[in-house]
Amino acid sequence: MTATRTPGVPVVEDGVLISTSPATGAEAGRVPVADAAAVTAAVERARAAGAWWAGLGFEERKIRMLRWRALLAERLEELAALTHTETGKPVADAIVEASAAIEHTDWAARHARRVLGPRRTRSRLLLAEHAGHLEYQPYGVIGVIGPWNYPILTPLGPISGALAAGNAVVLKPSEYTPAVGQWLVDTFAEIVPERPVLQAIHGLGDVGALLCRSGVGKVAFTGSTATGKKVMAACAETLTPVIIEAGGKDALIVDADADVNAAAEAAVWGAMTNAGQTCIGIERVYAVAPVYDAFVDAVVAKAGKLTIGEDIGPMTMPGQLDVVRRHIDDALKSGGRAVLGGAEAVQPPHVAPTVLVDVPEDSAAIREETFGPTLTITKVADADEAVVRANALPYGLGGAVFGKANAIRIARRLRTGMVSVNSTLSFVGMANLPFGGVGDSGFGRIHGEDGLREFAVPKAITVRRAPSMLPAMTFERTPAQVQRIVKALKLLYGRRP
Repeated sequence: MTATRTPGVPVVEDGVLISTSPATGAEAGRVPVADAAAVTAAVERARAAGAWWAGLGFEERKIRMLRWRALLAERLEELAALTHTETGKPVADAIVEASAAIEHTDWAARHARRVLGPRRTRSRLLLAEHAGHLEYQPYGVIGVIGPWNYPILTPLGPISGALAAGNAVVLKPSEYTPAVGQWLVDTFAEIVPERPVLQAIHGLGDVGALLCRSGVGKVAFTGSTATGKKVMAACAETLTPVIIEAGGKDALIVDADADVNAAAEAAVWGAMTNAGQTCIGIERVYAVAPVYDAFVDAVVAKAGKLTIGEDIGPMTMPGQLDVVRRHIDDALKSGGRAVLGGAEAVQPPHVAPTVLVDVPEDSAAIREETFGPTLTITKVADADEAVVRANALPYGLGGAVFGKANAIRIARRLRTGMVSVNSTLSFVGMANLPFGGVGDSGFGRIHGEDGLREFAVPKAITVRRAPSMLPAMTFERTPAQVQRIVKALKLLYGRRP
């Protein structure tokens, strides 16, 4: 008989990590907890597997990754059901998440050779006798520390990029979603049984710290800004490079010529999908005065139709309920108003959709990441004021703009790594675009060409092909040769444009 535990709270018993459904408390999965020796052993196995994997070359890696992609598609419903059990998110949301992950895996496999393959570079004047070559060499082993809110899509971004670049990967899934992480590893092993190219290690935060100090070539982390700083500190001990995808407080700007109904639909999706537990979720809206009232009415009407359980799942991490409750209470005490939901919205394990207006800009609901199905809407005079307010926080992950004439110009002014125009969150699904932020939202990129390059070391090679016409790099150059260098430089570069 399946034991019932505290919903959503992972526990460690006798060296085993047990995850539970945040909705029911039923056991979702159990995996062994890794100690220091196990982490070291996993990385050593990965080092040998990585050398084999890199030696296969781009084409053979591509074939194997596309076979894995096909397996993921074939067993999509199975993966979605497991994700629903372990995170609580609706099955439909899990299918959408897995679908995006499959597309990213496909793109990385198909484009790795073009992006990372060896190439010739053109020589310049002083080294015209040399040929330049650029290669991208894998790090060997990449450590991936994944989150609980999107346990398929988020880790598969760096995993697919790292694998396509020729690395082995050691994945440390969130302790809230270990079963999903292990499922991904196990299915990859069905396609690539020869070597442990993709492994998982499990446990709490201390296991992630062990991975940072294990000698991997690079670490890709997704999680809170506070934990990201701890990851950086641990990696700094060995100068291990990192990619940090941290928190966000993304804003949507609604300009005067926006399609109000479309903006409201996208705002509700961007704010409420996955019960608001989305790093790129829309948590703030700045709507210009001419459309503000109509926009608020449309958002309330659309968000009010969402149903708990079907559209809005439980909070995956029970502790997040306290954060959401604190932000709502602070907003209301500070003079804000709830036009939907409000003080009674938090009913564990769920939070009902909540829309807040007239919230002061210095409140926690505006300045801190909420990570729940809440949304603040603020009236502004114009788009200029909206941009200033949107950029006022230290976060800079994503954002959105709705409008026509000036929408792209507004998007360019947002201090973020990504912006959607006349949609929300869409950039995460574009496999050919980089994903990542600035400021307190982190640095480095996954997805797209920039994401592939994160998992390979650029190596420059020069090959001398002939004697030097302008011998600059030798002690045996003569004064006459130095004068020829001076004349050549002035002839080629001395004219001002």
